[in-house]
Amino acid sequence: MAVSNSITAILNFIIFLSSIPVIAAGIWLASKPDNECIQLLRWPVVVLGGLLLIGSLVGFIGAYCNRPGLLAVYLFFMAVLIILLLIVLIIAFTATRHNGGSHPVAGTRFQEYRLDGYSSWLRHHVTSSGSWPSVRTCLAVSDVCRKLNREFSSTEQYFATDISPLQSGCCKPPAACGYKYENPTTWENPENPRADPDCLLWSNERSKLCYDCDGCKAGLLENLRQEWRKANGVLVVAVVVLIFVYLVACAAYKNAQIQNISVRYKHGWI
Repeated sequence: MAVSNSITAILNFIIFLSSIPVIAAGIWLASKPDNECIQLLRWPVVVLGGLLLIGSLVGFIGAYCNRPGLLAVYLFFMAVLIILLLIVLIIAFTATRHNGGSHPVAGTRFQEYRLDGYSSWLRHHVTSSGSWPSVRTCLAVSDVCRKLNREFSSTEQYFATDISPLQSGCCKPPAACGYKYENPTTWENPENPRADPDCLLWSNERSKLCYDCDGCKAGLLENLRQEWRKANGVLVVAVVVLIFVYLVACAAYKNAQIQNISVRYKHGWI
């Protein structure tokens, strides 16, 4: 077996092993409450991890057994996979390149968020009038806000804890509205509520809370931004490794073709 074939086989075996944590990371990402409610963003990492696993197996077998046909299939498969990864990377970077619309809340460890701090593409695909009703319904039946009541038993404990952006935006009224805390999802109405639409949208009813608030939409976008920024690092490494392996595999394919022609010539088949 030629040196390039050996290297390709070894690299693809490593990629096969590496695809397992990629799939695991994708499942973790898909299980997050925000991604559970946005089908478009839920499964791409899992799907790409699965394709990576299949492609690495084909490449390993083709290189190890010196099969030009399998290597040709593998090269085409990997080219498509690299293109898909680049597309996902471009979308992810475009959607997460903004620094977010966060601002601190005095007297607490958590922050609140504004919609104008996020990319217009992400706002359109997640918080538009056509998309939000289904996302809102999903969030309302999730455990995002309910678990706050289980986690915090006192006012001091609640305000001293850094809750998630999604919980900050959806599970409580904006701090500027002047609502008085009773428990994480129950707040006493102020005597003179502000005219901010989010202040008027808050409800102590468990199915409503602040799920219709712009602050809830912004908190969801911040959760997505943070999670996908972590995923971006994995995707960048995957693209660099795949391009390197692809170049080595091209050399292995060329060697396999040359060896195949030599064998046929030796036996008088050509």
